[in-house]
Amino acid sequence: MKLTIDRYAYLTSPIHSWQQTYKLIGLLGLIFAFSFVESLALLPILMAISAIFFILSRLPFGYLISRLRYPGWFILAVVFLLPFTVGNTTLLQWGWLSLKQEGCQTALLIVVRFFCILTLSLVLFGTAPFLDSIKALRILGLPKVIVDMTLLSYRYLEELGETLNTMQKALQLRGFNHHQLNRRYLQVLASLVGSLFVRSYERSNRIYHAMILRGYGSNYHQINLQKSASLSQFNRYNLWGTIVSLFLATSILVTEIFFLKS
Repeated sequence: MKLTIDRYAYLTSPIHSWQQTYKLIGLLGLIFAFSFVESLALLPILMAISAIFFILSRLPFGYLISRLRYPGWFILAVVFLLPFTVGNTTLLQWGWLSLKQEGCQTALLIVVRFFCILTLSLVLFGTAPFLDSIKALRILGLPKVIVDMTLLSYRYLEELGETLNTMQKALQLRGFNHHQLNRRYLQVLASLVGSLFVRSYERSNRIYHAMILRGYGSNYHQINLQKSASLSQFNRYNLWGTIVSLFLATSILVTEIFFLKS
């Protein structure tokens, strides 16, 4: 299980050159602006902005598809029933089943907004090393405990994934057939999940005690975090990138308010 969200963090592109602290401010502003959009007329603008940022990042298209696959199936499953259950204007009728206009519009809005936000998120975290993103979040005021938990979770999710794969292979070598859905399968699956939770808890305890023995929480740790603020380098390129992003975000919000009032 490899997360590797920052697999292409060392490419050369205008987005990669944008310092991560400023990039967080600019792109998070756009993401929040996207989340407030309720007008269908703004969806092409959202798609265009997301496409421009992705093209500027020079990330491979296959990387985007691979990251959108599983969230895409999830969101499609969530909005699948909306066209048939939401609204009163019937577009098509098949016996008792009717396709509603309002439901289609709501589903389209949710899907486009979701994919645009996820694309910007991949551009944000895929164009810089994950450690730089963590340091940038700390510089912007995210509590130290949350920062440390995020970093450790990212680091050890891969370890837990490898442990899960090892346990699954051990079950297969012992003749366990995971394609048969029966009571025996559910019992083995429950035991597997329970064992994984116990191992995760024991590993977290060992990691915590090892961190305490190495001085975690001391003044030295605080000094290192303060030194990381030097990563936030000021220059015109970073400033203008942030200004343009926030200007786009503000324009989207103002336009959305205009559509709501009209």
